[in-house]
Amino acid sequence: MWNLPSNAVKFTPTGGRVEIRLSLISLNLQCSEHMQILVVDDEPDIRDLVTFILQDYGVEVTAVSSAQEALEALSESIPDVLVSDIGMPRTDGYMLMREVRKRSPQQGGQVPAIALTAYAGEINQQQALAAGFQMHIPKPVDPEALLEAIVSLINPS
Repeated sequence: MWNLPSNAVKFTPTGGRVEIRLSLISLNLQCSEHMQILVVDDEPDIRDLVTFILQDYGVEVTAVSSAQEALEALSESIPDVLVSDIGMPRTDGYMLMREVRKRSPQQGGQVPAIALTAYAGEINQQQALAAGFQMHIPKPVDPEALLEAIVSLINPS
């Protein structure tokens, strides 16, 4: 028996029977046992939202509010994916990612990373990729887009 979150299964009545559709996103996340994601955002509401979305799918989340805290967390444990805001005070997401990419693979230097930003233009996406992020997701965060991005980074086809 699979233990899937309630939002992973959709019941649709069709002519006296019920169709069950299983979200492939949920299935991929559930198959990735003990997935760990590091979330970095200075805004508590966004940090809490992203944490809630991911925990609803059984993901272990470490949520921090600054680039410095993110680097400390990376020194303790390397997550499967790093999700970071770009516009943070002191050290922004671009600078954080440059620091991460300077590290050896054993220190988290190759962790897959997703940039979250209110700036969704093409130039912003190019800057995020140039800094070392693999993906760029605009705010407000679309839960499905975030989950699809994570799945594509951990299960590249």
